[in-house]
Amino acid sequence: MNTQIYLRPLELKDADVSYKWRNDPEIWSYTKFVLQQPITPEVEKQWLLNKLNQANEKRFAICVKNTNEYIGNIQLLDIENEKAEFHLFIGEKKYWGKGIGYAASLMLLKYAFYNLNLKYVFLEVHAENLAAYSIYRKVGFEQVSQEHDFIKMVINSSVLLAIN
Repeated sequence: MNTQIYLRPLELKDADVSYKWRNDPEIWSYTKFVLQQPITPEVEKQWLLNKLNQANEKRFAICVKNTNEYIGNIQLLDIENEKAEFHLFIGEKKYWGKGIGYAASLMLLKYAFYNLNLKYVFLEVHAENLAAYSIYRKVGFEQVSQEHDFIKMVINSSVLLAIN
């Protein structure tokens, strides 16, 4: 991977970029998100404002180190009872296939297990999203079930510690 990244907490100003991603059907083709109407910067800011103060969520921007460009989001949602739900997307398509999803996943999982002391992190991935599935397997997620088009995967803290 040539592109080095860092994670930072999402900020309200990120809505000026992320609203464009939310209007791109290719980005959401393998998710449960369905665009009902175009997302404006104002709608995105209001949505983000509501999300940033949730005590049981940790939302981060994925940024390129040498340019500080904001290129995607990674988050832990529904944090409770030592577990959380994992979400990742790279909104800037020129960065797809560059190893960024893998690097960002490792960073967030280390944060989840070392800083938040979580025991389990789970996710759902569309069965046809082979790139994401590959990332999750490489990081250490294991498939536990499949319902319709979505595969549920889980990683526990001891798995990540063994890999890294």
